[in-house]
Amino acid sequence: MLEFSHLLDESVTAAVKDTELHSVVVPMFNEESVAEQFVARATATLTKLTEYELIVVDDGSEDRTYEILKRLADHDSHLKLVRLARNFGHQTAISAGMALAAGDTVTVIDADLQDPPELIPDMVERWRAGADVVFAVRETRKGETIFKRASASLFYRFIRSFTKMDIPLDAGDFRLMSRRAADALIGMPEHNRFVRGLVAWIGLRRDHVHYHRDPRYAGVTKYSLPKMLRFAADGVLSFSNRPLQLAVWLGFLSSAVSAMLGLYFIVLRLTTNQIVEGWTSLMLVVLFLGGVQLVTLGIVGEYVGRIHDEVRGRPLYLVDETANMGEDLDSHFRRTPLPPR
Repeated sequence: MLEFSHLLDESVTAAVKDTELHSVVVPMFNEESVAEQFVARATATLTKLTEYELIVVDDGSEDRTYEILKRLADHDSHLKLVRLARNFGHQTAISAGMALAAGDTVTVIDADLQDPPELIPDMVERWRAGADVVFAVRETRKGETIFKRASASLFYRFIRSFTKMDIPLDAGDFRLMSRRAADALIGMPEHNRFVRGLVAWIGLRRDHVHYHRDPRYAGVTKYSLPKMLRFAADGVLSFSNRPLQLAVWLGFLSSAVSAMLGLYFIVLRLTTNQIVEGWTSLMLVVLFLGGVQLVTLGIVGEYVGRIHDEVRGRPLYLVDETANMGEDLDSHFRRTPLPPR
């Protein structure tokens, strides 16, 4: 009887696996030099799973990326394409793909082949073992400059300590999410998106897989230094009020320095009968106070600007074209670029 029960459990498990659908979301922007190679490697890996869909979001590419993908999608129904109306940004492209993914799992991966798609089956096994979020953690970063590695290490540790969010160190956007974790993320519609922080905020059961990151297969990174700094600012401002608290402490500091300088001048006048002459000390004080005020206003302005973005209520993204998404969705986006409600 126990043996029969064991066999029944195995057959039920097999039946469940046969009904699994695994979605993989890939944001792309000007990746014509790597698009075909990525699809080939990802498809070779995903065919090992029971059923899958490869959703590529073209984030307003200005090269032949979408043409290449469209040609491939014409011969592969598993390859589903979403072309956004313009470049809305990497984090928004991820969100667009996740909103259209129908799988029991949703995996996000970049197209540059630094993150190996061959790792996805191992991540799926962690999900089958009960994890809602499976992070891919980088052990090494090949082909990157010392500055890039050092700034990335500093970025993760700074964000983790400054926001008090439990974001795994050295884990990027390459991760797998269960259906309920993906739905929770989709339900957060803020415009200035820091997906890594949103996933950490969700919580749920987590697991990790470790890997060695390869050099970029072709092309160049789309994250310049200004974009990286903006990305870091999004992470801090989206999940922490500490910049506002810092502005308050700068105000206290400037007041304390001014009070000490004033006390020093009074003591100097009473004990030495000397008057401090010249414009140097006066200008230093004025410039210091002016700098503190501008920094404070800038911090407050960043938060107010984000409130303004949310209050306007504009859609997170607009869709120009889709392929292989199903008749209903393809028909919807032909009529209107707005995401379906």
